[in-house]
Amino acid sequence: MDSEKEYHIGIARGEIPELVLLPGDPDRAKKIAEGFFDNPVEIAKKREYWSFKGTWNGVPVAVCSTGIGCPSAAIALEELVKVGCKIFIRVGTSGAISHKVVSGDVVIFSGSVRDEGTSRQYVPIEFPAVAHPDTVTALTKAAEKRGATYHVGIGHSKDAFYSEHPDYVADPDSTRKKWAAMRDSNVLATEMEAAALFVIGHLRDVKVGAACVVIGENVDQEAKIVGKPPLDDLVTIALDAITSM
Repeated sequence: MDSEKEYHIGIARGEIPELVLLPGDPDRAKKIAEGFFDNPVEIAKKREYWSFKGTWNGVPVAVCSTGIGCPSAAIALEELVKVGCKIFIRVGTSGAISHKVVSGDVVIFSGSVRDEGTSRQYVPIEFPAVAHPDTVTALTKAAEKRGATYHVGIGHSKDAFYSEHPDYVADPDSTRKKWAAMRDSNVLATEMEAAALFVIGHLRDVKVGAACVVIGENVDQEAKIVGKPPLDDLVTIALDAITSM
């Protein structure tokens, strides 16, 4: 059986349900399984990939962490598709770009700015990174049902977490101009995985969406995270959405 398991995630076909939440943090995967799933069971734990399965309102679901960033998230998605998974929703955290977005809000991504390197090794930069429309609709309906404060729109994906802060880069003025341009273009929030997941999802003909809770200050301000809002709304929205599809 071990020879049939995918190299990085340590999962074989038939071991995991088709509906999968994708947090970055392995510990968050465990918390989602234990805090939200009925009858949670660990599937595998290997590298940054910690996976569990259970049910939500009687529907089989799974969660698998992706680690930080597009390269490791791309590996997770590719191998999960190989073992038969069909619908994915990234659940994570993001930093506000738009002044309309504040800490604790949920952002549902309809697409993402491809300011990262992984997706460029799959398709040219002109190719759009868009969420599957069914996931956007399902997430929006679930957020409305939950009564959460949410926003739907374009996100931003990057490779370097601290590069968003002008004091951490070699050219602070260009960084400030970049974030001002993003804000003027109505980009809502920044994170580190969605763009590659959207592109690969399209290439592999599976449904991929993303929803994040906003943490911290606006990206072009001080480099710090101010508290961590609870994930109850985000995870409940994602589970309601993915099991409705």
